Amino acid sequence: MLRGREDDQRAVDELLKGAHAGRSGVLVIYGDPGIGKTALLSHVTDQAAGARVLRCTGVETEAELPFAALHQLLRPALARVDALPGPQSAALRGALGLGAGGGEDRFVIGLATLSLLSEIAEDGPLVCLVDDAHWLDRASADTLLFAARRLDAEGIALIFASRDGFHAPGLPERRLRPLTPAAAAALLSDCDPDLSDTVRTRVLAESGGNPLALIELPRTGDRLAPTPLPRRIQEAYGARLDVLPEQTRLMILVAAIEGAGDLGVVLRAAELLGAGPVAFGGAEGLVTVAGGTVTFTHPLMRAAALHAGSLDQRLAVHRALAEVLHDQEDRQAWHLAAAALGPDEHAAAALERTAERARERQGHAAAAAALERAAELTAGRVELARRLTEAAVAAADAGSPERAQELAERAARLVDAPRPAARLAGLRARIAFERGSAHTAHDLLLSGAARIAEHDPGAAGLMLVDAARNASQLGDPELLEEATNRLHALRLRPEHGLDSAVTAVAARSESLTRGPARALPAMRPLVADARRIERGSYGLRLNAAFVAGLVGDFTAQQEICAALVEECRSLGTTGWLPIAYATLASAELHLNRFRNAMSDAEEGLRIALDSGQPHRTGYAEGVLAWLAAVQGDEARCAELAVRCRDQFTLTGIAHGMAWGEWALAMLDLSRGRHAQVLDRLEEAQAGPVRHQNQAVYFAADQVEAAVRTGEPGRAAEPLARFAEWAAAARLDWSDAVLARCRALLSGEEPHFTTALRLHGPRERPLERARTELLYGEWLRRERRKKDARTHLRIAVEIFQRLGARPWADRATAELRAAGDSAAALVHADRRNDLSPQELQIVRLAVTGLTNKEIGARLFISPKTVSYHLYRAFPKLGVSSRVELARLDLGED
Repeated sequence: MLRGREDDQRAVDELLKGAHAGRSGVLVIYGDPGIGKTALLSHVTDQAAGARVLRCTGVETEAELPFAALHQLLRPALARVDALPGPQSAALRGALGLGAGGGEDRFVIGLATLSLLSEIAEDGPLVCLVDDAHWLDRASADTLLFAARRLDAEGIALIFASRDGFHAPGLPERRLRPLTPAAAAALLSDCDPDLSDTVRTRVLAESGGNPLALIELPRTGDRLAPTPLPRRIQEAYGARLDVLPEQTRLMILVAAIEGAGDLGVVLRAAELLGAGPVAFGGAEGLVTVAGGTVTFTHPLMRAAALHAGSLDQRLAVHRALAEVLHDQEDRQAWHLAAAALGPDEHAAAALERTAERARERQGHAAAAAALERAAELTAGRVELARRLTEAAVAAADAGSPERAQELAERAARLVDAPRPAARLAGLRARIAFERGSAHTAHDLLLSGAARIAEHDPGAAGLMLVDAARNASQLGDPELLEEATNRLHALRLRPEHGLDSAVTAVAARSESLTRGPARALPAMRPLVADARRIERGSYGLRLNAAFVAGLVGDFTAQQEICAALVEECRSLGTTGWLPIAYATLASAELHLNRFRNAMSDAEEGLRIALDSGQPHRTGYAEGVLAWLAAVQGDEARCAELAVRCRDQFTLTGIAHGMAWGEWALAMLDLSRGRHAQVLDRLEEAQAGPVRHQNQAVYFAADQVEAAVRTGEPGRAAEPLARFAEWAAAARLDWSDAVLARCRALLSGEEPHFTTALRLHGPRERPLERARTELLYGEWLRRERRKKDARTHLRIAVEIFQRLGARPWADRATAELRAAGDSAAALVHADRRNDLSPQELQIVRLAVTGLTNKEIGARLFISPKTVSYHLYRAFPKLGVSSRVELARLDLGED
């Protein structure tokens, strides 16, 4: 029995109960060596009657072998891989080395793992136990964490046990504490009831409540020493090794260095070194030999065995293992490297081949480690620089920007030739951007382009386009103009394929330095060209979507991004999804399709965090802050706006902060806090936000706030700013908003009627409702209450339909003041009751997609799709997919 772990047992037992009830749950158990993590997992296994149990253990020597732990976990269930959708099945087989690797995206592999676990759970509750998670290979860890964050209603309990160092942000966690004195005394009595009182007292004091120490320290007798507890336990194991026969110690050393527990490999390597299988005979209590595997009683026992071997012995064991592992090239390569004491091209080349195989299976972290070790074994300067560069690329792809930067800087000190130097500059710029140093990224791109301009103007042009994009996101006209001038100086030809990109860059620079009059017309052809692209060209299409937002063509922006998201989701090309989703959410917001905008922004934010793109969160969080403001969720709006500011502090990119400041202003505006609106937006306009497109769109809010505070003079600049942009944009909705601003300033009714005439019946309904509200308020003040009620009722209906609660409350109060005592009848849109994820699922279900197909699109399990549909049906007043298909789930 477990002593002193009653609360911890209850926590894991609750997960088991949930799995039996069809609910999924995750728990990460942290604790020091010997604290009882593995024992608690064994308790889970004992209590998992009626559930299937899958288990794996992180192995230190396999930490650089991609998907080694995942293969161990899923091995008993691999026969069911064929039940997965074709792309998922192929991706998982490729990752596990069971089929040809096709460079599958890691999200597809994660989704395949989630789908396989869900498939297994169709037969009943499933328990997945991952021990020593701190030693998981990076690819397995990422895949399992991907699945863990998406578990919902499958009936799966997933438990990780780890020392500190396993990072699982956002997942529930529990830390095992030392045993209480009473529990420690009881455990010691269980294990060694005949211990003398003197030794018992000393062991209880020295163990600090660590269960493994309570078991092992009595074996040391009087040799307890004032060293850290793990070291003392290891020394206790070492003392037991010291008395073993030489051949037994050698056999245990081979098992410790081999690490994977493959008995056949251990025996063959030991035989080369002169130790026979009988040598295991004296190792009882230190290792367990069963079922073709060798298992150490504890990782500290393995550490003790490694420490006991001399350098010559360890090198000999690595050479022997490399010889017998001829059919396992990746493991062989690492043992060859471990046996090398200096430059060794044979071992370095073997590691480079290992890295290539790892990359094919999306094991970028493993590839980086192999290439870095290969570089350490390389003598030549050119080859050393190349391997360090490749290691840096792999580390960046693995989402390890700090490691990638260190490798890239080491390589940069060795590189002289222009092309490799430019490639390194591009890589270092990418790393700098991901680490939040957009200015550094810009400088690196300029310098890299300069070095390669003469040899490869096309590649230099691409670097300068990236530099221009960085400058635009930074809102720095001078940097953007510099990149633009350098692009023109390249004199690129049509065959370089960059004409549209160069035009867009030049137009954006023009808009920041000389205004929108000539810039906006020059941008529109790029938007039109992008709408005609059916597949591929992701960067160009995203750039065009951004430009569509600059020119106010939100319908085109939405169409471009929706097609891009659909393509990326279907192909599993997830690296582009965070920015594509955030831009799509922005378009949906401007079109006032708020439910769609929220679900898109939430999905983009989740994928950004899962895919290691934290610099992409500010955009989505800014959109969500604005939506929270419109809904009247003051706390959430403020929280998200703070995150946007924090992101700006880290990255210098003002786009997300512009959304956040506008969101806070919209919240204040809806609450009638007009002075705060005016102060906030004027301050934003005086800072880096002034060069973001939000500064154009919130100009109308500044005008309204200035009029409301009785300071119309403060409306002059924002009115001029918006009027200049509207004249260049030539759009009905912007002309309508401009007419509303003039109506507020002049108090002349024709401007209101002009605005209402220009507002389309469905285009940007929030803007129309605001015009109806302001016109109704003006009419009431003019004592035309009957006319006012007509417009105020329209405003109330639109605000309620959009879920804009504070605006609906304001319009309702105004309607009552106009004499409508029956105001405030709410005709709620049933879609407002759906969560963002439910809305996404429902929209896809209406198209006829199956649960599996929906799950593949949204990176969730089919069971989760079924669960959310079941919850959505009563909210929508339907009971089947047939009835669901008849509903009008329109865009607004």
